[in-house]
Amino acid sequence: MADIESSTLVNRNGLVIMKTNFNQVGSWRAVRKVAAFIGLFISSTVCLTSPVLPVVEPMVVTLRAGITGAEIQRALDALPETGGEIVLPPGKIAVRQPIVLRRDHQTLRGSGAATVLSLADDANCPVIIMGEPVNHPPRTVRHLRVSDLFIDGNRQHQQRELWQLQGEGSQIRNNGITVQGVSDSTVEQVTAARCRSGGLVTTLGVRRLTVRGLDAFDNEFDGLACYLTTDSVFTELFLHDNPGAGISLDLAFNHNVISRAVLAANGLGIFMRSSRENQFQDVAIRNSHHYGVFMAHVDQQTARGLEAAPQTECVQNSFTNLTASNCGGAAFRVNNTTCVNNVVIGAQFTDNDKGGLSLAQPDLVMLQ
Repeated sequence: MADIESSTLVNRNGLVIMKTNFNQVGSWRAVRKVAAFIGLFISSTVCLTSPVLPVVEPMVVTLRAGITGAEIQRALDALPETGGEIVLPPGKIAVRQPIVLRRDHQTLRGSGAATVLSLADDANCPVIIMGEPVNHPPRTVRHLRVSDLFIDGNRQHQQRELWQLQGEGSQIRNNGITVQGVSDSTVEQVTAARCRSGGLVTTLGVRRLTVRGLDAFDNEFDGLACYLTTDSVFTELFLHDNPGAGISLDLAFNHNVISRAVLAANGLGIFMRSSRENQFQDVAIRNSHHYGVFMAHVDQQTARGLEAAPQTECVQNSFTNLTASNCGGAAFRVNNTTCVNNVVIGAQFTDNDKGGLSLAQPDLVMLQ
């Protein structure tokens, strides 16, 4: 353009400076051309001078057949600070102390259902702990993964539900997998059966956990139990033949998603208290001995008698495409008037002994 006179200078640092004289107001097209040149030069300079960081592959350790639970723990503890993966062989592996993933970026992967972690007689402990194995974890452990294995809790040969009788571990129950104080982690393609307490239990500040492909059956209490758990996803679940509940939710279970789940022949399908703003999608409940869904608050004793404990009601939960059939109680029971603003969308309730909806008072549930 005749309207712009430019000269190029180089300063002492080697950077190009465009010195431009504007002879006429309104030459914006020329300005854009100059700006584009400067941007192209700077971009090229950055690409040429930025260092290329090496890609560090995570350590993968494959263990031999015939290993013990103690050897698995030693292999996990020997992983570098950056983490890594321990791969288990097929076969039955005896566990006498919990296998603990206590540091960030640790993975424990089996070889499918052929990898069986079997709790030894009289071990009286959880099979796997994700997070620090203490009553009150002081920090959050991140980016853990457990997958592709079968857990046999051998509950008929365990004497108690709690791991330790006193001190650290005395508040940790003997579940198949205990997840506590953990975030941004995954459990997938795991079976947890015959455990002395629950199949899989999350607690003590679990956030952004993904559980996919969990099969849990014949556990002493619940297939899946969640406490103090938020922003997590539980999907592709088959929870059946547990004397307690297929799913038990309590103590601040908030902002989670449970989807594509089958709950069959449990004592109760879903038990929930102190649960807020959760989404249940495509959940099928059948043959529960009692209710399909049971919703309540926590009672506490006061000078006036039993009253609802603050913040323990179930509110603003949604159930989409929920089915409940052949249950011994009602398909969906709301036991307290404090449980409000819950929505049921596209439900099908059939052949339940005490009907479909059972409410402490009318209009506690919105049907769509």
